[in-house]
Amino acid sequence: MRLVGPAGEQVGIVRIEDALRLAVESDLDLVEVAPTAKPPVCKLMDFGKYKYEAAVKARETRKNQTNTVLKEVRFRLKIDTHDYETKVGHALRFLGAGDKVKAMIQFRGREQQRPEMGIRLLNKFAEAVAEVGVVESSPRIDGRNMVMVVGPLKNKAEAKAEARRNEQRDADKAKAANPDAKIDTSEPQGDIGGSVADVIESDIMEKLAKVRAEAAAEEAAAAAAPKVAPVRSAPVVSKAPAKAAPVRDAASRPAASRPPVRPAASKPAAAPAAKPAVAAKPVAAPKPMAVPKPTAMPPKPAGKPGPKPATRAAKPGTTK
Repeated sequence: MRLVGPAGEQVGIVRIEDALRLAVESDLDLVEVAPTAKPPVCKLMDFGKYKYEAAVKARETRKNQTNTVLKEVRFRLKIDTHDYETKVGHALRFLGAGDKVKAMIQFRGREQQRPEMGIRLLNKFAEAVAEVGVVESSPRIDGRNMVMVVGPLKNKAEAKAEARRNEQRDADKAKAANPDAKIDTSEPQGDIGGSVADVIESDIMEKLAKVRAEAAAEEAAAAAAPKVAPVRSAPVVSKAPAKAAPVRDAASRPAASRPPVRPAASKPAAAPAAKPAVAAKPVAAPKPMAVPKPTAMPPKPAGKPGPKPATRAAKPGTTK
């Protein structure tokens, strides 16, 4: 077999075993590129890369390949001037886009006996589109119609490329006509090459500095404000234990030294000893009281009977 190197160099005629050994040593694939040749031609290459490049070439070929479309323009033998100019404008646009144009004249009634008038009209049409098209098929009779085919001077790919160039040229002219739209580079535009992280970090630092400045201003205002002395509440002194002290002293005295006990009737009852004050518990909020229901008024007590009158005096002339 004839072996070709990875760079296209001719290695020569070698055995299959030697070619396989070279492919393994160079970490490449042994691909048969010309099986019908004598001897067959094989090449050392990366087969995956080869398939990828072939797919890219096929895609580019399909992209550049253009399908020519046959556009149709119809006339009447007695077409008006304005309608004729409109048809010519459509044909110019089709031919400029790289498509073919089929011009057709429709005959009606006795117009079929005057084919020369149709030929004259089609020749006039061909002269009108001669700038972008050329006659490919001369006028011919097809039933009741007369047909002529005009082909474009440029194919679709060239027409598209020219359209892109025209658009670019128009854009350049628009920029040149409006110099005010240009960017003013006299003033610094800032650090364009900075990353997004730098911009975010700078914003965070600015916000942090602003917060610190506000906190310092609040502290200064608080220090300058006059201080108010706290109001201290007077301690509450419980008087109950002082009153209860004499009772304990009286109880500790001996019975001989005590004063004579007076009758209980002449001495008011002694008040019970007061308990030591207990710290007040927090008063709970009062619960809402239920509205009392109206009650009936109690009956008035009956009047007490008054004293009976004394016994009347006996009338004269009567005896008891």
